[in-house]
Amino acid sequence: MHDGKTAPMAEHIPDPENPRDYRDALGRFATGVTIVTAQEADGGGPVGITVNSFASVSLDPALVLWSAARSSLRHAHFSGAQAYAIHVLAAGQAGLAARFAKRGQGFDGLEYELNDQGVPLLPNTLARFECLAEARHEGGDHTIIIGRVIRFSARNDGEPLVFAHGQYGRFVPET
Repeated sequence: MHDGKTAPMAEHIPDPENPRDYRDALGRFATGVTIVTAQEADGGGPVGITVNSFASVSLDPALVLWSAARSSLRHAHFSGAQAYAIHVLAAGQAGLAARFAKRGQGFDGLEYELNDQGVPLLPNTLARFECLAEARHEGGDHTIIIGRVIRFSARNDGEPLVFAHGQYGRFVPET
């Protein structure tokens, strides 16, 4: 039944040949934006990827998850990484997110530190979770990666960078 105050919802069936409607519907769910960093699988340099599929799994033990697209050129580095860090971006860091998206600059010219596990850590993010690989699960065209948090840090100020409707934005609390 339609209440006349909002537009009616159109029903669809997911179609792998034409995923646009499904992607658009998923875009109605606002997410935070993270960058996951690790070392390249072959012992090369640092690697990072922008991710919005981050979630808490458990408080005890401290577990988090994120999903890596198997179509990503960086998938092998992350699906095999024994240690990685998840950086929660602050509003105003869309440029940093773009560095680690498709064909972005990555670490070129970017300052970072290495933790005890050799994982690159980005400065000035809203929060950071340093993880050891706990489990991996195949989930369609992604690998779901669960990590055990061994260290975390968080700022007491700042708003998160938000992604919705295919755009970056900021969280504005209702008053």
